[in-house]
Amino acid sequence: MIGWVDAQAGASGDMLLGALVDAGVPLEVITDAVDALGLGIRLEASQVERGGIGATYIDVISHDDQVSRTWADVQQIVSGTAHDVFERLAVAEAAIHRVPVEDVHFHEVGAHDALADVVGVTAGFAHLGLTALHCTPVSLGSGTTRGAHGPLPVPVPAVLRLLEGVPVQAGLAPYEMTTPTGAALLATLVTSWGALPAMRPVRTGCGAGTRDPLEVANVVRLTLGEPAEEAGTAVLLETNVDDLDPRLWPHVIEQLMADGASDAWLTPILMKKGRPAHTLSVLCRAEDADRLRSKVFRETSTIGVRQSLVAKHALERTEVGVHVDGHGIRVKTAWLEGVPVNANPEWVDVVAASEALGRPAKQVLAEAQTAARNATAPAPSDSGMPTTS
Repeated sequence: MIGWVDAQAGASGDMLLGALVDAGVPLEVITDAVDALGLGIRLEASQVERGGIGATYIDVISHDDQVSRTWADVQQIVSGTAHDVFERLAVAEAAIHRVPVEDVHFHEVGAHDALADVVGVTAGFAHLGLTALHCTPVSLGSGTTRGAHGPLPVPVPAVLRLLEGVPVQAGLAPYEMTTPTGAALLATLVTSWGALPAMRPVRTGCGAGTRDPLEVANVVRLTLGEPAEEAGTAVLLETNVDDLDPRLWPHVIEQLMADGASDAWLTPILMKKGRPAHTLSVLCRAEDADRLRSKVFRETSTIGVRQSLVAKHALERTEVGVHVDGHGIRVKTAWLEGVPVNANPEWVDVVAASEALGRPAKQVLAEAQTAARNATAPAPSDSGMPTTS
């Protein structure tokens, strides 16, 4: 199952919590994760309307919600994906205040409600077990807001830092539409950014924000469904790499193909400041995407992978065997509307025959192509793989 987040009204922790519960995640899954923090936090779900759209609002109730915690404090409380979310927040805050990460003090995002939002949202998505999570460009808002240190411009610096490299927009409402907690959650969980992907929707949940403005329905929508693979879709993983020893690339591609990739290739590119680099592209089935993405992280030096669904059109193929001076060579034939349009000998077989015969590979290839043209290739509906010599 995959998911798509509609963040045109922005995003916050409580909005994402509401969307998860509204989409069918049992509230108990989230409350159990929050209860495990041992902070005495209580969650209450209610049905509301925002801009005429029915939605679920999650109220985080705590008697001590103004606690300022350091990054070291938070690390003692959270783990797993929730830890990754707060680490993003810590790195962003450190960059903004120009202090070491260990000196970061969380104010609003260290309070009980932020802890509950992060732990609850990550637990909710873990419960869904999505293979991919897509998201629209994120609306950030405009104007000013007030933080622990005084007035801040909107988008606030932390949100912009957290969403670097992500498609964003101001949006319609003149206030803070996306909070640092919401930005950190999306930056951690989303695997691809853009419009609604090709999918068969199963259910949609709407999570409400606190406000009910006139400019926009203040909800986050979470649509869950199955990727429309039978319609000809595949997953494309891509990453730009400028610091990997080029001698490793053949091994990387071999490993990806051996682990189930439909195809893998490199494209030379020129990055910022004129640095030469490569884009690694991996085409695969949706069920293989998580495994292959992990392999890309392990085998290369990248720290980020883009993921998207792409349309795929493939011709039907059959195989026939031919012989060149007694050495078998497989030939794949591609068919379009019942007519063979391409016939290509397998290069591995050509090279093996060339080495065995002590003849140039180009000569063996030409003879295999001639033999293939004279062979009777089976149509896609035929059975068996006839061999000719």
